Amino acid sequence: MITSRILVVDDEPQIHRFLAPALTAAGFEPLRAERGEDALRQAASSAPDLVLLDLGLPDMDGHEVLRKLRGFSDVPVIVLSARDREAEKIAALDAGADDYVEKPFGLGELLARIRTALRHKGQPAASTHKLSLAGLDIEQATPKATLHGEALNLTKREHALLLLLARNYGRVLTHRQILTAIWGPAHTEDVAYLRVYIGQLRRKLGTDFSTHLKTEPGVGYRLEE
Repeated sequence: MITSRILVVDDEPQIHRFLAPALTAAGFEPLRAERGEDALRQAASSAPDLVLLDLGLPDMDGHEVLRKLRGFSDVPVIVLSARDREAEKIAALDAGADDYVEKPFGLGELLARIRTALRHKGQPAASTHKLSLAGLDIEQATPKATLHGEALNLTKREHALLLLLARNYGRVLTHRQILTAIWGPAHTEDVAYLRVYIGQLRRKLGTDFSTHLKTEPGVGYRLEE
């Protein structure tokens, strides 16, 4: 049986004592690093399937670890941190983190986020003709989508927004990431404009499905299964 390896990067021994048995019980193989340099060496040599990264490390800031990690690996990264400021979350996500969980965290939620990130890692390449998620089918080559077989009347911009979220399901996309991808770098501050489009999408998707489109207050949006 293939077991996903989870590299836990944290200088607090109690975090490792808590997470190691919990990850093992959930069917994962935990790896341990307490410093940034060690984390980067293990990421390069052991090729973990996912990294849980604390930002407050003794030898370097977690943002620097993330930046260096992204120089050679696209492994999913979930940031674990007591830093609860929106700016910290946005900086980590813009730097390439896949998710952000505040300390103290619930084990059930963290394991769910890990499973989602691992599923996203195994997603088919974007070259497939259609993406499917919870009854939603989105054409990638043409601006068409259906929900439970019923056509959605989406504009090209709404379709592009929905497709971007679906391609990154389970991940938090920041306002800046979405605005840059859909409207271009000149519109990175047009958050109010983005909220209008998200509201339109939710209305067209209907009450039931729109619950899958989550708002991360002050940060961005996430599409979940």
